[in-house]
Order: sequence, then C-alpha cells, then structure tokens
Amino acid sequence: MTDPIADMLNRIKNAQILSCEEVTIPFSKLKYEIAKILEQEKVVKKIEKLGKKSRKIIKINLRYENGKSVISGLKRISKPGRRVYFPVKKIRSIRGGYGFTIISTPKGLMTNKQARKEKSGGEMICEIW
Repeated sequence: MTDPIADMLNRIKNAQILSCEEVTIPFSKLKYEIAKILEQEKVVKKIEKLGKKSRKIIKINLRYENGKSVISGLKRISKPGRRVYFPVKKIRSIRGGYGFTIISTPKGLMTNKQARKEKSGGEMICEIW
C-alpha cells in the first residue's frame, strides 16, 4: 500500500535537493489542501491546479532564498498503518516556532497555530521546518 502524502513530501524534498524550480504531483483534494497551506505559510511560491478529470496535477513552484531552499525538512507523522492523533492541549510548536505541523481537524486542514486558536485537535499529517 502506497502513501500518497508521503509521496508528495518526497517529491518536494527530491526537487529541492536537485534545486528544481517546480514539482508536479498527481492531484487529490487532500494534497491540494496541503499545498494551499504550504503557499499560505510562504514556504512555496505558488501552486496551480492543472489538467482535466483523471489527469489533474498540482504544480508547485518552490521558494529559494540565497540559493537555499526555504524548506529544510519535511516529515510524515501519521501514516496509513499508524494514525497519530493529538488533543488540542498536546499540540506544540515545532523547532522553536520555526516550523509548523499540518493537522487534519473536524474544521478542515490547518497548521498547529491555527488549531490551537480554533481549540481543535486532530490527526497530525506532517511537520515542515
């Protein structure tokens, strides 16, 4: 069984290692929502949804500053074989506030900061720093 979110994170990580300007990922609503959060947190320049019906893709333009990638690390937390849930009281900041966690809550996908504001816990999707 493959994990599409882990595949998305690996594609981004590999593109940054090769200093690619953009990366394409097969489309799904969840991956598109994750990409929108990456754009909102300003770790990627721009995202676009391209294609029709079954051939949809997400094009992500990566952000670099002084030749170095803005994202220094990505980590999948909750996996298909082992789901990880946190109540709102256990949601903490990542890397001293330099990173963020994407959390799937009943109110939709959001960062750890937004989830604490909304007082909503949920499944920890991934960490980005």
